[in-house]
Amino acid sequence: MAKKTLDELRIEIDALDKEIQSLIGARAELASAVAEVKKASEDQSVFYRPEREAQVLRKIIDRNDNWLKDKDMAHIFREIMSACLALEQPLNIAYLGPEGTFTQEAALKHFGHAVSTLDCGSIDEIFHQVEKGNAHYGVVPIENSSNGVIGGTVDMLYSQGLKICGEVEISIQHQLMMADQAQEIKAIYAHQQALDQCQRWLSNHYPNAELKPVASNALAARIVKDEPHAAAIASEAALSLYVLERVAKNIEDKTGNVTRFLVLANEEVAPSGK
Repeated sequence: MAKKTLDELRIEIDALDKEIQSLIGARAELASAVAEVKKASEDQSVFYRPEREAQVLRKIIDRNDNWLKDKDMAHIFREIMSACLALEQPLNIAYLGPEGTFTQEAALKHFGHAVSTLDCGSIDEIFHQVEKGNAHYGVVPIENSSNGVIGGTVDMLYSQGLKICGEVEISIQHQLMMADQAQEIKAIYAHQQALDQCQRWLSNHYPNAELKPVASNALAARIVKDEPHAAAIASEAALSLYVLERVAKNIEDKTGNVTRFLVLANEEVAPSGK
């Protein structure tokens, strides 16, 4: 049997794309119908069901036996589900800002990109925004594999009444960036935790640079965008968001650095069955 030509393969791909698009549209129509049923029922206030979502994603991974990795297949369906849920009730998610933080990355990984986000200046503020109803859910860091438990989050969990309804893990890889990498680096901005996690690398490569702790790595990236001779340690997302130049990649002293985040809500969540 003769191999298909490039044009023939592209025609088949285009046909599949059209079919996939039609099926996604059908799913969105059903999601809208679900929303109407919920509005007419006594349970109309509960549009987002994390336990139901977890069950769906687990089934998708369990039956995945094709070319795509489990995590990639789950990511695709995560975004489809996020877009469909937005038709029912757009969610507002509070996270530790500003834009470009690992906490924002965790929020979007868990909820998908079809949500509104509310960046908060502190962990305390995330709790308060959810408690006051200004955000449906909050995402906060709870534990890092290098630095241990996040004390501020633990304190708020004990003192406030929010419920844990999910967890997210993010692989932490630190990038060194600046506005113009041709300049000499005299100062390096980052969250203290990031400075600690990159201490050996920094002392080997920039022993004379002044290390300046700030509230978040994303804030560091925003600062150096307009400050000459200054670099920031931040995420890949911050590098793109603030249009900076990469000086060095993955500068953390230990590989396999992971941060665990909690998803918080005012309501209890039913078990997912796992």
